[in-house]
Amino acid sequence: MTTWVLLRGLTREARHWADMAEQLRASGLEGDIASADLPGTGVHWQVRSPANVPAFVDFVRTDLRSRGYVPPFRVIALSLGAMVALAWAQREPSEIERLVVINTSMRPFNRPFMRLQPRALPELLCAAVNWRSRRDAETAIHNLTCNRRDMRDTDLAKWIAIYRSAPVSRANASRQLWAAARFKANAAPPQCPVLVLSSARDALVHPACSSAIADVWHAEHRQHPWAGHDLPHDDPVWLASSIAGWAAALTGENAASRG
Repeated sequence: MTTWVLLRGLTREARHWADMAEQLRASGLEGDIASADLPGTGVHWQVRSPANVPAFVDFVRTDLRSRGYVPPFRVIALSLGAMVALAWAQREPSEIERLVVINTSMRPFNRPFMRLQPRALPELLCAAVNWRSRRDAETAIHNLTCNRRDMRDTDLAKWIAIYRSAPVSRANASRQLWAAARFKANAAPPQCPVLVLSSARDALVHPACSSAIADVWHAEHRQHPWAGHDLPHDDPVWLASSIAGWAAALTGENAASRG
């Protein structure tokens, strides 16, 4: 059975996907759905995060194999997770057969001030300074990444509980940020089909980053009109239906070509 792998971004883990897997199934996505935590987060919170994306690739591949999952995979990945997924697809093309990248950025396609918008710096600094004062840190992260605020108190309570059960260290957060900043993709597109998704009101990564990547790779690009960087949080229904519709269209195209 085909396995879809969910990869989160900077300092986030599988539980931050919330009910994304259920939304994907409800939208008709076919296949198994698995989550993988990056080193330094989630079930691997005690692991030292590497400071480069290729090492993240090695870790995720080994983790999935140890849990009985075998390629080829279809990957849905956000931000830093999308950089890991792309590096994986470019290095081991036989292992990735579909790739969905969400609100990501990378050299050589995007400039530094677009990869990390200057207006994001105050909230990032607030989170860093208050890292151990978790409510302040999570509030800063929520302000920066989420445009849907109707359940903020509930979100913060859940996020604080996640942190307390699997605390990401400040040092691991710094190494993950450094790995993301240093990441440079190969200019050639992945060999698999790619869907690029972005949020028009992303305050962390400028949405033009996704547009540039999609243009260079001639990949399909869909943009949400109001969501923030954490698109799975802000509108999981839109995200799930966009991915499921794209996947179904590819399956239909492949069936037609075989016919």
